[in-house]
Amino acid sequence: MSKRNIALIGATIVSIIYGVTFTIAKDVMPKYIDAYGFILLRVGGSVLLFWAVWLVMRLLKIGTFEKIETNDFPRIIVCAFFGVALNMLSFFKGLSMTSPISAAVIMVCTPLIVLVLSAIIIKEKMRKRKVFGIFLGLFGTSFLILYGKSVGDTSSASLGNFLVLVNAISYGFYLVIVKKLMDKYNAFTFVKWIYLFGFIMVLPFGWSQFQSVDWAIVPTDILWKIGFVVVFSTFFTYLLNLLSMRELNPTLVAVFVYLQPLFATVFAIGLGKDKLDWVKISAAILIFSGVYLVTAKKKEQSLKSF
Repeated sequence: MSKRNIALIGATIVSIIYGVTFTIAKDVMPKYIDAYGFILLRVGGSVLLFWAVWLVMRLLKIGTFEKIETNDFPRIIVCAFFGVALNMLSFFKGLSMTSPISAAVIMVCTPLIVLVLSAIIIKEKMRKRKVFGIFLGLFGTSFLILYGKSVGDTSSASLGNFLVLVNAISYGFYLVIVKKLMDKYNAFTFVKWIYLFGFIMVLPFGWSQFQSVDWAIVPTDILWKIGFVVVFSTFFTYLLNLLSMRELNPTLVAVFVYLQPLFATVFAIGLGKDKLDWVKISAAILIFSGVYLVTAKKKEQSLKSF
């Protein structure tokens, strides 16, 4: 199997995990822990995991460990702001105020944002086939949300949806600026620093909410869901995304966001909370067709860094 196909499989696994996360995270907040407190827990747990794995790999001499150049730390700090702090704070706060599926569909703005940013910043060529695929996926996802059965909105849904949009823009910018680090260093060389700086940034927002959690009344199943978000939705998916970006350009990685509402719906059906109908089947065909058009192998101009 080629490295490109392995990267595509990795990006698909990320979409599956994120699709499940929309529902799992919604079960945790704001009932048991508020959004910013949950983010502090999520980022703090991931910091420990990234540094622990890096230390074990270093002791066992697994992989290469380059020294980060001083002039790359400003880029790492910017990545921490857009890829961890602003991204996660806006997403979890928005998710706590709106429905999981509404949040999922707004996330499909990410590929469009990345496409525009990539064209402006790193001069990535926007081929007609790729643009058509992105819009086809956007149409399919919008069709799924507008005409499919979904969770009812809350009174703060508009603000929640706006915050999820802020998250999509932030994550899109992160995918573009992190590319140069991926081309230069091993993932574990810099990702631990991104999360450490990100943790420092979210600490002022989440500390009071984290302290106010009454862990004695938190059910065991909720603790497992919190663990899932920290280990799989953050640590594992972050690594898979970075590894995928070694073989795929930012726009291609971002287009897999289109699969998240689809997997979120499949997860709900599996739990008996939704049903399969012609709307979802039609939307699935449109979404997968859009992803295929963007991921289809074709000679691309080399990606430039800035």
